[in-house]
Amino acid sequence: MRILIAAIGRAHNQPAVILYENYVNRINAWHVKLKEIEIRKRLPSKQLRSAEAKALLSARAKGSVTVVLDRDGEIATTAAFARRMQDWQQDAVPEISFFIGGAEGLDSALCTHADWRLALGRMTWPHLMARAMLAEQIYRVQQMLTGHPYHRE
Repeated sequence: MRILIAAIGRAHNQPAVILYENYVNRINAWHVKLKEIEIRKRLPSKQLRSAEAKALLSARAKGSVTVVLDRDGEIATTAAFARRMQDWQQDAVPEISFFIGGAEGLDSALCTHADWRLALGRMTWPHLMARAMLAEQIYRVQQMLTGHPYHRE
């Protein structure tokens, strides 16, 4: 199974990037790819969100499960996240696409296409931190599913 993390904006050499890469490099159960998307035109907020949504949706592969990181989405436990990942793996889902929106928020069309709207909490997180937190949770799920004691409840 492949995992795509598609995010609006470019990351530069910052602590959050190093943290993200630290966890992604530990994931060996799945192939994880990051796609950074930039919309270079200055657009009004609504048009920008729409352009970002189109760009994110075009990044996913056919047959991909789509997960949108959305502070208004479901707050799941790590165990629940692991169960979903395990189910998708058992269902032979070829790819899971995780989408992280831009500073203007998410377009409603993006949320409509989502198979799951996932919240990392009700707070608003910097987008680079959201990438790192998602990568850590994917790594944690991998460890849980292989019986490694990394995760503690």
